[in-house]
Amino acid sequence: MASSSSTLASLNLLPGDCDCQDAVRTLNTLQTNASYLEQVKRQRGDPQMQLEAMELYLARSGLQVEDLDRLNIIHITGTKGKGSTCAFTERILRNYGLKTGFFSSPHLVQVRERIRINGQPISPELFTKHFWHLYHRLEETKDSNSCVSMPTYFRFLTLMAFHIFLQEKVDLAVVEVGIGGAYDCTNIVRKPVACGVSSLGIDHTNLLGDTMEKIAWQKGGIFKRGVPAFTVLQPDGPLAVLRERAEQTSCPLYLCPPLEALEEGGPPLTLGLEGDHQRSNAALALQLAHCWLQQKDRQGVGEVKASRPSLVWQLPLAPVFQPTPHMRHGLRDTEWLGRTQVLRRGPLTWYLDGAHTSSSVQACVRWFRQALNRHKEPRSGTEVRVLLFNATGDRDAAALLKLLQPCQFDYAVFCPNLIEVSSMDNADQQNFTVTLDQVLLRCLEHQQHWNRLDEEQACPEPGGPVSLLLAPRPAHSHSTSSLVFSCISQALQWISQGRDPVFHPRSPPRSLFAHPVAGSGANVLREAAAIHVLVTGSLHLVGGVLKLLEPSLSQ
Repeated sequence: MASSSSTLASLNLLPGDCDCQDAVRTLNTLQTNASYLEQVKRQRGDPQMQLEAMELYLARSGLQVEDLDRLNIIHITGTKGKGSTCAFTERILRNYGLKTGFFSSPHLVQVRERIRINGQPISPELFTKHFWHLYHRLEETKDSNSCVSMPTYFRFLTLMAFHIFLQEKVDLAVVEVGIGGAYDCTNIVRKPVACGVSSLGIDHTNLLGDTMEKIAWQKGGIFKRGVPAFTVLQPDGPLAVLRERAEQTSCPLYLCPPLEALEEGGPPLTLGLEGDHQRSNAALALQLAHCWLQQKDRQGVGEVKASRPSLVWQLPLAPVFQPTPHMRHGLRDTEWLGRTQVLRRGPLTWYLDGAHTSSSVQACVRWFRQALNRHKEPRSGTEVRVLLFNATGDRDAAALLKLLQPCQFDYAVFCPNLIEVSSMDNADQQNFTVTLDQVLLRCLEHQQHWNRLDEEQACPEPGGPVSLLLAPRPAHSHSTSSLVFSCISQALQWISQGRDPVFHPRSPPRSLFAHPVAGSGANVLREAAAIHVLVTGSLHLVGGVLKLLEPSLSQ
């Protein structure tokens, strides 16, 4: 690792001249490059040592683990819905007049989104100030005998969030686990006020294990002695593992009653996030907020109703209470970009959901189909459905794509999570953990999976799928045309055909519509009365799309 002064020199900057983008560029040097990641996967060491290393970084930054107790943390893990649960929880407690901190990952448009005060990403000035303070502190305290002088990207941001929350004197911090739980770097927290587990599923198998039970063991690693923990209903095997983990650590674990139980005797609860699957996230958030308020002797926590014991794996049922107006308004006002989000732009409707596991994609499909029916407007003319998809890491793209088949898309579009072919001038979107060749080959594999699935299901039709990156292949019988673009911008240009009133890209390259299928598809999209576009498979893809469709998010 180069010294901070040499890093600044390479950027032709003086410390006093560093703006937020300079800080983000330097932060990006802490990303693990693609070749090193492969080496780490082959030679993974003791994960407990990773947690101990995080505590050393915390000490070098000027804090002790005990200092984190002052943050009154709510620690939340899970496979799907943990970010939404965090967002609901934070919004509810902010409605009580509390000053909230919120640490989440990944970011969609700007890295500052990961660290929020009162629901808002920290300002560029605050980010820059704390970044350089922490960066220089870690540089000054590095051990000359150590080969690793700086924490990796996510660790650095976790440390930075703790420093900011302490300096800003938040009343509480909602902290989302990065990956897993037991060995996640957020798990240096020793005394959270409450812990939560959202729905479990299969994800990050190379790190967490390849069964739900193994993954549940990792997630239950955030349980702490005497700290109340809450879980939504899980399959029997993982739920049993969570119960065992709780017993081992003397952690009181409660099963969340369904949202319907809290609605009895009052008006139905309105959620700011669409989709039936958000109801379990909201139920968990209500329990976490209710517990935090009780632990801190706050008034107005909601009248507890008569509760029945749970018979599921001998877990006690969390209290059934009447949600207060603060809680109701918090659920209603929650916003969480890129999750079941809808943008309506003239003839185009964009449906954005960063689902990337089998269970979350199933929920996404249900939401998308319901949204199509719910918002159906009488139109004369053709309606076109477009899928924009990418998947990264060790996800089973073929399985995810198979789940998306029932949506009956007219076009399936694949592209890497790159806004432009070159993202050098956009530090927030830079990713050094993969190479361009790797991501383009992955997109071509996604296209091939889709084509095979389509061929299995479709009735014979003339024409077939094509790739803009491959020579045309012999025609087969397919019901969907598929295309691969080299970046998000080109994909959106082809899909929108200049009809989105906000998205105004530079003139597309001549080759963009050169292929016959791209050209004929462009004509269809230009003439369509309505275009419904589902963007899913990756939160990073959704973030890149949002950056282009909502320029205000970059300000």
